[in-house]
Formats: sequence, structure tokens, C-alpha cells
Amino acid sequence: MDHQFQISIVIPVLDEEASIPELYEWIVKVLLASKLTGEMIFIDDGSTDDSWNQLSKLVQLDSNVRALRFSRNYGKSAALHAGFEASRGEVVITMDADLQDSPDEIPKLYKMIAEEGFHMVSGWKKIRHDPFEKRIPSKFFNWVTRKASGIKLHDFNCGLKAYQNRVVKSISLYGERHRYIPLLVKWNGFRNIGETVVVHRARKYGVTKFGFERYITGFLDLISVSFVTRFRKNPMHFFGLLGTFCFVGGTMITSFLIGDKIYKVNQELPVRDIVDQPLFFLALVALIIGVQLFLAGFLAEMVIQSSPNKNDYQIAEELNKDA
Repeated sequence: MDHQFQISIVIPVLDEEASIPELYEWIVKVLLASKLTGEMIFIDDGSTDDSWNQLSKLVQLDSNVRALRFSRNYGKSAALHAGFEASRGEVVITMDADLQDSPDEIPKLYKMIAEEGFHMVSGWKKIRHDPFEKRIPSKFFNWVTRKASGIKLHDFNCGLKAYQNRVVKSISLYGERHRYIPLLVKWNGFRNIGETVVVHRARKYGVTKFGFERYITGFLDLISVSFVTRFRKNPMHFFGLLGTFCFVGGTMITSFLIGDKIYKVNQELPVRDIVDQPLFFLALVALIIGVQLFLAGFLAEMVIQSSPNKNDYQIAEELNKDA
């Protein structure tokens, strides 16, 4: 792909009318000082204030500014995905529109991707200007994600990130999957993921758009993303394993109950009816669940076999002697 710019800066916007002009001027200043060519892609995620009018003015003022507007609020993941699809730069950098992410970090992020060869670089807000009630859950959230994913990053949810263009074109974002972009990048085979400390600034305008509920939904998303990335192409490995475990466990319990009854009958010992024992119902439930899980895995495999994208691999490089 021939890139028209060195950098594409993707910026989701939600009710940030006050910060947009200042952010634009700051980015332009940084790009000029660092002699980098870049485009800015703003995605208005259903703002209800004057954000779209501010963006329209910037588009008329600067041909390197592009603005996309959603018909309603679809969320940050959808906004980032739209920006990734539209990006034409060699390096794609994301940042939030609230001025808490510093554009002064752009040259450093660009260098780490373009010169040092990282597939992705994630910012680390080592010193955060957020309330205490946000910092503590965030630390716990990042610790759990780090352990679950095996990716040694301190701040998975930092909005300031940089990528090779081919990396962002390979991932699909929806729901709230933007929190786990590093995991999606790794799953697509781009394992050279770096991290750098970035400046985090106190919010200057407006209020935060995220509440405490994001931590609850975040853990649910972590389970979902982890499952999809590991078992998307072989769901039988998950459902079949659990189903086999339940079925074998139920069979063993049933065999024990039958064997125990036969032994006691032969020894003329007091015998309880099998249906009077709680273990019998536990075994019955295990057998039924085992069969259901196995069937779920089988049906999932059938769906994959009929999917036109069952071989959605990514070609990293191609060598051709005749080229």
C-alpha cells in the first residue's frame, strides 16, 4: 500500500466542543516542528453539543483534516474502527480528544514504529491525573488483563497508542473491544508490542464519559475476547473438552453407584435405591451437560466450516524473485 502520509492521527470525539480547536492547533504545531506529514481523522461518535460544527470548520480550513459523523453514539470501539479503515498513513496514532493525551508524544511514537520496528506501541500513564476512585480499579483491571493475556503492559486502556498501518487493518473492533486491542494485535500475529511512558494531563474541559460500570463490562469483555482469540477456529477444543470431562465424570459416578448397589446386594447389606441418592442426580446432570457441550462444539465447528472467512489469515510478507 502506498501511504500518502507518514502519520494518521485517529481521534474519537464525544461532546468535546471546547477542546477540539486547541487540540488541532497543538497537533499542527507538533507536526510542523517535527517535519512530519500527517492527517487528522476525527470521528464524531454521536455528539450532542457543537463538536460537529467545530470539526466542519477544521475541514474547511485544512485539507489534511477529515471528519466522520455517526448517526448516534456507537461507542469508542466503533469510532476507532472507522478511523482505522479510513487511515492512509504509514503509522497510525490514536488519542482522545479531551486534551489529556499530549500530542507532544507523537514524534516519539512515530519513531518507535517507523524506525525501531514495533508493530504496536502502547502509552503508559505512569503518573495519572485522575481521581483516586478511578486509579485503584484501573490498576487492578490492568493487573488481571496482564495476567490473562500474557502481554506485559502497564496500561491497556491508554488512549495514546501507535501502530503500523497494516496492523490496524487486520483487527476488527466492535462493542467494547478497544480495551483489548493489544490482545487482538497479538492474536493476529503481530507480537512486537512495545510500551512507553507518556504524559497524562488533567482534564481541562468537560467531564469524563466513562463510569464505574466500565470495569464490570471490561472483565466480561476480557472473558469474551480471550475465548474468541483462543477458540475462534477450534471451538470443539473448548466445548468438547468440557463436555468430555462432564460426561466421563457423570459416567464414573453412575458406575460407582451401580457397583456399590451390586456389592451391597451380594453382601446382603442395607441398600438405598439409586434414585434416592443425591449423587445419582449429580451424575445425571453431568451426563446431560456433557452431551450438550459436545453438541455445542460440534455445531460451532459446522458453522465455521460453512463460513466464507474460515481462513482469515494475514500475510505478513511476500517474497517474489520475479518482482
